[in-house]
Amino acid sequence: MSQRESLHRGRFLELLRDGHWEFVRRLNARGAVFVVAVTAARELVLVEQYRVPVGERTLELPAGIYGDDESPKDETPEQCALRELEEETGYRGKAAKVLLYGPVAPGLTDEMMYLVRVAGLAKVHAGGGVGSEQITVHAVPLKDVVGWLERKRAEGFQVEPRIYAALYFLEHIDQGQGSARPGGAR
Repeated sequence: MSQRESLHRGRFLELLRDGHWEFVRRLNARGAVFVVAVTAARELVLVEQYRVPVGERTLELPAGIYGDDESPKDETPEQCALRELEEETGYRGKAAKVLLYGPVAPGLTDEMMYLVRVAGLAKVHAGGGVGSEQITVHAVPLKDVVGWLERKRAEGFQVEPRIYAALYFLEHIDQGQGSARPGGAR
C-alpha cells in the first residue's frame, strides 16, 4: 500500500517519499514528448542548450512538457510534439505518430515519455525556443550523426541517450518495418 508523503512542493516539481523511496513528480503535466524529426535532406534535427541540472551544454532531441500550462487542455502527445518542434527548431511538421510510450526515469520520477516521429518538415523560422530558452538548432546528416555526436562529446557536450533510441527507430522505420510500440499503447 502506498503511503506517499510530500517532502517539498515547488512551482513545477514535488519531492515525494513512499516508504524509503524518494522521487519527483512534475506538477501540472501529463508527461514529456521527445521528437524524432528528419528533414527532406535526411538530416536529424537536434537541439543544443545549457541544462542547469548537469551544468553543461547538452545535445538532445527537441522536446517539451505535455499537458503543462502551454498545452491546450485537449492537446494530444502528437499535437504537443508538432508544437514543441516548431517552437524549438523552426521546423513545422505535417504528421506525427507516437513510436514509444513509457517511464522517463522510473527510479527518479513518475513522469511518462512519448517518443514521437514527426514527418513532412518545412523550415518556417529560425527556432530557438520561447521565453528564456536559448536553443541552438542542428540539422545533422543521418549518415554522419553518430560521428558528429562523438566529436561533440569530445568537445565537452553531454549527449542525451534518447538520440540513439531515435536512431534505432529510424533505422527500423526506414527498413519498412513500420513503427514499433514497445511499452504498450497509451
